[in-house]
Amino acid sequence: MNKIIISTLALFSTSVSAQTLTIEQSKELALQNSRSVKNSILETSAARETKKEAYTKYFPSASASVFAMQAINPLLEVNMTGGNLPVYDGNPANLAAATQFAYFPGANISLFNQMGLGSVNILQPVYAGNKIKTANQLASLNVDVKQHQQKINENEVLIKTEQQYWQVISILEKQKTLQNYEKFLESMYKQINNAFKAGMIIKNDLLKIQISQSELKVSKNKLENGKKLALMQFSQTIGIPYSADIHLNSDLLEPQPPVVFYVIPSDAVKLRSEYVLLEKSVQASELQQKLTKGDYLPQLGIGATGYYLDPFLKGQKGDFNGLLYASLSIPITDWWGAKHKMKEQEYRTQITENNRMENIELLGLQIEKSWTDLNESYDKIILLKETLQQAEENVRVNKNSYDNGLIQLSDLLEAQAIKVETEDKLTEAKTQYKINVTNYLQVTGR
Repeated sequence: MNKIIISTLALFSTSVSAQTLTIEQSKELALQNSRSVKNSILETSAARETKKEAYTKYFPSASASVFAMQAINPLLEVNMTGGNLPVYDGNPANLAAATQFAYFPGANISLFNQMGLGSVNILQPVYAGNKIKTANQLASLNVDVKQHQQKINENEVLIKTEQQYWQVISILEKQKTLQNYEKFLESMYKQINNAFKAGMIIKNDLLKIQISQSELKVSKNKLENGKKLALMQFSQTIGIPYSADIHLNSDLLEPQPPVVFYVIPSDAVKLRSEYVLLEKSVQASELQQKLTKGDYLPQLGIGATGYYLDPFLKGQKGDFNGLLYASLSIPITDWWGAKHKMKEQEYRTQITENNRMENIELLGLQIEKSWTDLNESYDKIILLKETLQQAEENVRVNKNSYDNGLIQLSDLLEAQAIKVETEDKLTEAKTQYKINVTNYLQVTGR
């Protein structure tokens, strides 16, 4: 039973660690696990909440307050002296010569020694210089901006993923090249060793082969270390634990020509999220200009207030009252400074427009450069393929010449080394072409 459990766990562990990933699977993992993408999504969600909060400003605002006090001394004291008060019989002519009096003993009255006040206020803005409408437009615009910034962030993550993916593929292809070179050296070693044992050649040729094999081991070790580092970096980018058993399922197949991916630059610019953001920046500046103007326009609102006042006196009950009111605020002296403030905002809008035009031109140049890089990398592949054919033919000719004793071993080894170097350069060129295709698709909004 223990053996079965251990075997099962070993199989499970192998299935978890041994992963085969395609380029599309890698992209999906990168988008799912990228912290920068997650933060962009959170930024977009926060912008939506801000938009919802701005919408509430259209509706009445209500507030309630409670106030209670106990003064050390009464806030208002009234002292009335006593005395005889004339009795009024209803005839004003008799008031000055009254013959009857009523005695008033006097009184001391203390007011506002303690009390409680509760109030509720409701205010509905009627006109606020279009600031509420403009603020809602800005909040809605901000959501669009965050969505396009999220798209740009995702594109950056995808490009980074592809670059690292093809970098690993490039190393794997170079390892295949070294494996073929290793087989060539092993074959030559057997051939030369047999000839040396038969006394047909001197030991010098055997030593040359052994030196080449030692150099090959150094190159293989260096390439293996590079593969490990590349896989570690790639694992971190797509958000999975590093494992030496990660396999990337792709090959550097015959590339499609650049014309397959071509798009008219003037049309491609408008597909870019960066282009949309430039347009949004001008819109935001114009809305900010309206918002600034709204600070200096009249503010009108209507409201209602209800309150309850309790003096906290025995025998006296509190009173409830209410009122309706309208509030109109008209800035007067502020318009002196407002004229300059709005002029400043107008200049800033013009600056934003100028920056928009310049950056659109730069986007067009970026597309042109990306297209040039794509064509150059494709031409380089064509050239290296021709060079590789020549190198292979050179190896074949030198091998026949060596077998017939016409050239030395060093000439054959040099021809084989040139072939290996050309294969590596072709691998690098194909890898760079893959990256350039991705970059061109990205800068053309696809």
